Amino acid sequence: MTKQTLATLFAERVQLLPGQEAFRTPTASGWTSLTWSQTDAVAREIAAGLLAHELDTEDRVAILSSTRLEWILVDLAVVLAGGATAAIYPNTQESDVAYIVGDSGAVIVVAEDALQVGKLRHARPQLDAVRLVVVLDPSGLSEAAADGTWDDGWVITLEELKARGRRHVESHPTAVDDAVAGISSDHLSTLIYTSGTTGRPKGVELTHSNWVYLAEAVEATHVVQHEDLQFLWLPLSHSFGKLLLAAQYRIGFATAVDGRIDKIVENLATIQPTFMAAAPRIFEKVHARVNALTADEGGAKKIIFDWAFRVGTECVRREQAGRSIPPILGLQRTLADKLVFTKIRARLGGRIENLISGSAALAPAVAEWFAAAGLPILEGYGMTETTGACMVNRPGKVRIGTVGIPFDGTEARVAADGELLIRSAGIMRGYHNLPEQTAEVLSPDGWLATGDVAEIDTDGYVRITDRKKDLVKTSGGKYIAPSLIEGSIKAASPMIGQVIVVADNRKFPGALIALDTEAAAAWGQANGVAPEEVPNDPRIRELVQEALDEVNLSLNRWEQIKQFRLLPRELDVDNGELTPSLKIKRAAVVRDYAALIDQMYT
Repeated sequence: MTKQTLATLFAERVQLLPGQEAFRTPTASGWTSLTWSQTDAVAREIAAGLLAHELDTEDRVAILSSTRLEWILVDLAVVLAGGATAAIYPNTQESDVAYIVGDSGAVIVVAEDALQVGKLRHARPQLDAVRLVVVLDPSGLSEAAADGTWDDGWVITLEELKARGRRHVESHPTAVDDAVAGISSDHLSTLIYTSGTTGRPKGVELTHSNWVYLAEAVEATHVVQHEDLQFLWLPLSHSFGKLLLAAQYRIGFATAVDGRIDKIVENLATIQPTFMAAAPRIFEKVHARVNALTADEGGAKKIIFDWAFRVGTECVRREQAGRSIPPILGLQRTLADKLVFTKIRARLGGRIENLISGSAALAPAVAEWFAAAGLPILEGYGMTETTGACMVNRPGKVRIGTVGIPFDGTEARVAADGELLIRSAGIMRGYHNLPEQTAEVLSPDGWLATGDVAEIDTDGYVRITDRKKDLVKTSGGKYIAPSLIEGSIKAASPMIGQVIVVADNRKFPGALIALDTEAAAAWGQANGVAPEEVPNDPRIRELVQEALDEVNLSLNRWEQIKQFRLLPRELDVDNGELTPSLKIKRAAVVRDYAALIDQMYT
C-alpha cells in the first residue's frame, strides 16, 4: 500500500505542473484561473492561519458551504495543516448542523455566508469545542462581523484568517512543511456524514490512504486524462465530489468550479469541458428538457428528431448485444448525427467525451438516449463508506444497466442473500464513535456489507437490482424492487420528477408521483393553468397514465403499477422528505401521505 498522503499527492502535482491551470472559477467579469503554484500559495496561507489557531493533527475543521473554489482551497489547507475536514451540506437544517459539528468534534467551522453563520450562532451554546468561525462571503453580515469583532471575535473572514497565516509564517517559516511531514497515510483526512434516510447521520472516517488509493484507481481506469477539463458542480460535502478532487491531484487535469445548479447548462456551453460527473437526476432533466422542447416545436423537426433517436437507439442496442451495424443503418446514423445529435452535443459544450453517473441508479432508457446522441454515460457505483466509488464502466466498454467492473485492487462478491460485498483499500476506517454500527457492516477480514442487492456476470460487470432494505413484498408474496421501476417511470415522461413505488403488503403496486417543477410550470403556462392547479388537471393525469402504460409493458404482471396519485409538489429537504444529498426518505413520505396511499387501495 502506498504511504503517500493527500498532502504529498498535491505537492507532487504542484512540483510537476506549477504554471499550468488547476482551477477556474466564475467572477463578475467572466472566469478566472489559478495555476497549481497559485493554488498551493493560497492554500498554504490558509493552512498557516489554521495552525496559528493551534490546529493539531486530525483536528476537525467543518466546512458548511456550497461548491465553490474557496471550499476546495480551505479543504486543501486543512490537508496541509494535518487536520481533517468534516463536510456538511449547505442545505442541512440547523439542528443537524449543530449535531454534526458537535459529533465531529470540530474546533473550527468554515461557513459560506450569513445564512450558515446564523445556524452556528443560534447553536453556539451547544458548540463548546468550536473556537473560531471563518466566513467565506461576509457581504450579508453586519459591519462588526466583517471586521472580525462580532461575537467577541468568534466570527472572522477568510481574508483575516489568511492575514493571520502570513503573520504566523513570519515567526514560524516551516510551520506548514512541518505539519505535512507529520501526516501519516492512516491519519484521518475526512469525516463525511451519511445523510441516511432514517435516524441521525453517521460520520464516515476516511483516511489519507483511502483517498490516495481511490485517486490511483481512477487513474488506472483511463476514464480521465491529464489533458481533460472537468466541470465540477457536485456537492463537495458528498464523497463523489471529493473523489474527483483527489483524482485531479493524482492525474493533473484542470477543473472549472461552480456549484450553482441553475447554471449547469449555461456553464457547459461556456466552459466546454471534456468530462462531467453528475447524479442521474441531472441527466434525466437534460433528457426531459430536450424532448420537451422538441415536442413543443412539433412538425418536421419533431419527425426528424424521433427518427434520429430510433436509428441511434437501434445502433446502441446492436452494439450492446455484440451485433454488427448494417451499412444502411450506419449511413442513417451518420445522417442522424449531422441533423440532430451534433446539435445536442453542442448544447453541452461540444467537447464532452465522457459523462460519469453515480450516487443513484441511472434508468437504462436515459443511458440509451445519451449513448444514441454520442454522449456515453459511464455509470459507476460507490458509497461514502468506499470513499465515493469502487467500480465504473470503462470508455468503449459500457454495458448499459450495469455499474461496470471493480477498480483495480477492489474485490466484489455477492453474499448468499444477494447482498453486494466490497473489499479494498478504499473502505472506510469506520463510523465515527460508533464501533457497534461499524461492526454491523464491516467484517474483521475487511468485507463491507453495502446493503445493495446485486448480480455479477461472468465478465465481472455488476448490476445493482435494489437496496436490500427497500425490497418490498406484495400481499400475494411477490418481491418487487422499487428503484428500478421508479427509474423507468421517470425516464418515460419529462413531466415526472419523483416517484415512490408503494407495494409492501399491498394487493398491487401503486405509485406516488411528483411532477417536475419546471416541466409542470411550462405546461401550465402554455395551457393557461395556474401552477398549483397543474397536478389536478385531468390532461396531466392522462400524460402520466400514458407513461405508466408504457413502463408497465416491460414489467412482470405483479410489478405493474395499477394506481397512482399525484403529489401537490416536489418533495424537498425542508419538509423532511429528502436527505441533504436529495435521497428520498421513503418512510417519511409514506407516513406523510398515508391518506393518499390508502385511497389507491380502497
